[in-house]
Amino acid sequence: MDDGYTIAEVAERTGLTAHTLRYYERAGLLSPPERGTNGHRRYSDVDLGMLRILTRLKATRMSIAEMRRYAELCRTGSATFEARRLLLEEHRQQVLERIAGLRTDLELIESKIKFYAEGDTRDLARP
Repeated sequence: MDDGYTIAEVAERTGLTAHTLRYYERAGLLSPPERGTNGHRRYSDVDLGMLRILTRLKATRMSIAEMRRYAELCRTGSATFEARRLLLEEHRQQVLERIAGLRTDLELIESKIKFYAEGDTRDLARP
């Protein structure tokens, strides 16, 4: 099989390094890709799709263990749709909680920017 994408092409398309792609295989996040006649990895469009979701899950702080669980469920097939949905719903809740915390943090930062922009010196001891 010489169809598909080389590891360099996948790295370019996804922004992941070749080292990270090989790690994802070892960690069970990505199924080992087919090999070309030269023995080199050849990634499919399905692999690229999995890498897209894994990249987003990682960016939203899903643990490697949870990402592995998600990947295992995907490899099992459509019978796991409900389990995948539940896993993603739980993760969504965690992301929403972090967003709420960030909004609170941003409000404090905004108030400090306003404080300094107005040159308010009434409370110089305020951090």
